[in-house]
Amino acid sequence: MAFDFKKEYKEFYLPKNKPELVTVPEVNYIAVRGKGDPNEEGGAYQQAMSILYAVAYTLKMSYKSEYKIEGFFEYVVPPLEGFWWQDYVAGVDYSDKSTFNWISVIRLPGFITKKDFDWAVNTASKKKKLDCSLAEYLTVEEGLCVQIMHFGPFDDEPETVALMDAYLAEQGYENDFTDNRRHHEIYMSDARKVVPEKLKTVIRHPIKKLA
Repeated sequence: MAFDFKKEYKEFYLPKNKPELVTVPEVNYIAVRGKGDPNEEGGAYQQAMSILYAVAYTLKMSYKSEYKIEGFFEYVVPPLEGFWWQDYVAGVDYSDKSTFNWISVIRLPGFITKKDFDWAVNTASKKKKLDCSLAEYLTVEEGLCVQIMHFGPFDDEPETVALMDAYLAEQGYENDFTDNRRHHEIYMSDARKVVPEKLKTVIRHPIKKLA
């Protein structure tokens, strides 16, 4: 059986539909940064998806190539994730998607080094005839967060975020958005194949104790 991060780390991928605290350790990602509406046809976000998956599957299938990764074991490519923010906006303003800044990411297994990553970027660029140079090897340590499973369309997220904020106030915490700590979404459903009403999205916010 291939290693599946969603099953092995349920505390990070399968929270309940009520807020809970979690401490997230350091994680390495394939990342592509960009700006603009993620729904724009052929836009920067959709181009980023092509790059992310090209590199992710090149690494996943590397064991069938001449390039060998030390400590490699077969695994399921983890779900797509995203860090989102808007300049001069606390949290997220869903009414103006054109102002989104985002870092789209896919988690990397711990055994994949920067050297392995660079090999995959070069290999994917050649094999897929796709410029993958925007991909970067990104390390993030989120630390203390609040998270919840959101069910339904992305545009309904404010209602779920309100539940998170109310929970924080009750528990003596507050959001801690900074240049390094962002609104984080993990897409447990494929939005291209699932109707909006049935989407499942982990929403995670960085927090700190109230002063």
